[in-house]
Amino acid sequence: MNHGRIIRGAPLRAPAIALLAIVLSFFALSFQVAPAHAATCVPDETTGCIQGIVKLSTGEPAEGVSLTMSGKGASGTNAAAESTATDANGRWSFPVTKAGEYTVTIDGATLPDGQFPKATDTRKVRVALFESASALFPLTDDPAAAAQPAAPGGGESDGGTSAETDGGSGTGADAGSDTGSGTSTDTATEATPGASNSFSWPRFWQQAASGLRMGLLLALGAVGLSLVFGTTGLSNFAHAEMLSMGGILAFLAMQLTGNIWLSGAIVVIVMAAFGWFQDAVLWKPLRKKRLSLTQMMIVSIGFSIVLQNIFQFFFGANILRIDPSTPKTVTLLGVTLTVQSYIAMGIALVAIIAVALVMKYTRFGRATRAVADNRPLAEASGIDVDRVIRSVWTVGVALAGLSGVLLGLVLNGIAWNTGWHYLLLLFAAVILGGIGTTFGAIVGALIIGLVIEMANIWLPGDLKHAAALLILIVVLLVRPQGLFGRKERIG
Repeated sequence: MNHGRIIRGAPLRAPAIALLAIVLSFFALSFQVAPAHAATCVPDETTGCIQGIVKLSTGEPAEGVSLTMSGKGASGTNAAAESTATDANGRWSFPVTKAGEYTVTIDGATLPDGQFPKATDTRKVRVALFESASALFPLTDDPAAAAQPAAPGGGESDGGTSAETDGGSGTGADAGSDTGSGTSTDTATEATPGASNSFSWPRFWQQAASGLRMGLLLALGAVGLSLVFGTTGLSNFAHAEMLSMGGILAFLAMQLTGNIWLSGAIVVIVMAAFGWFQDAVLWKPLRKKRLSLTQMMIVSIGFSIVLQNIFQFFFGANILRIDPSTPKTVTLLGVTLTVQSYIAMGIALVAIIAVALVMKYTRFGRATRAVADNRPLAEASGIDVDRVIRSVWTVGVALAGLSGVLLGLVLNGIAWNTGWHYLLLLFAAVILGGIGTTFGAIVGALIIGLVIEMANIWLPGDLKHAAALLILIVVLLVRPQGLFGRKERIG
């Protein structure tokens, strides 16, 4: 007996997938031409951040202080020195595209009169991609405690943290307690041992842990995207904005409640309601009007742009820190991650297992799979297809919102376009695992996450995405339906 999947409108599926590939290519080009230096720095798969706050010995922010950064990065070649200046809140940041060790120097000549760098004016910081490190420069008004200018190649190697606990507001506690929505000041550096292109087992396990972390967070978002496609055939380009929305709502909820657990629960409930609302107000009316899948995909692109503009209008380009506390690192079995990362991975794993069990053993799961396999037959069998689709939208958006919350905790901040940066990875995970399958989306996301982080051992950071997408292409050439998809029977 042939158990091949039969989906309504299957003859149109190949052109729809071709159009999807064209649109994804356009988005890929958009990622490549994005500005390399933004006003604020958000760590992601291709970017690491070195940042901090400079405050006077009185506790006031120091504006207009110049800092320079230089280093070898993962390539082993000297990078050109870059410079920046602190903003009105005393914040500064340097985005880097190669993992490695960098030297940050504060220019004492640009400090206000009577203010001096304390202990040292140079910090050596090791940073990996998708991570954030701090270089702290406590200031003092005591000339006797002032740092001597660093000799060439000198500087204190402090791993991005400062042992100073006095002398004003330059300490890690101050950096962590500042809840302003500017540049994130994550003082915890999840250092990747041997941040170079040479292989070592400690670095292998560190990158594997980072890949597992990313894969779990991607899986939460990819499941909803896959469920929507499986039941409706829609490639929802606005799904990535659900991640951004979840993180932004978590930031707002934290301002109201001050409790991260309560805030997370509120976000999941609100996002579930928004998923229900989306289908009721937008997608179901479009289905009733019998719009083609291509037209609905274009609507989703427009909806994505509208949401991005709304987020940017209300929150600007600021980085919104969900948890204002200073991240702490924990080393388990030789792997160093922040406490937030371990918690996020645990929550994501529990949620993924729960979704898998629901899809496998519950009536809702069986009904969802029936609609995805053969909608006309499901309708003839008495399944309320509209109700199933409405539930899929509710669950899918709730999971994406949870993914956004956890992503904001791991990155120590969320921005208006954070979700957009993960759009290609979400689609890659869904297509690799098998379009329309829950288990395929989960496995595909884990593979994509691991490949992206493991590739950083041998490849420059800006080629990590290319490695993941190359594997996607190879798998599809061998198995076009994806790892867990089934061949279609047409006719």
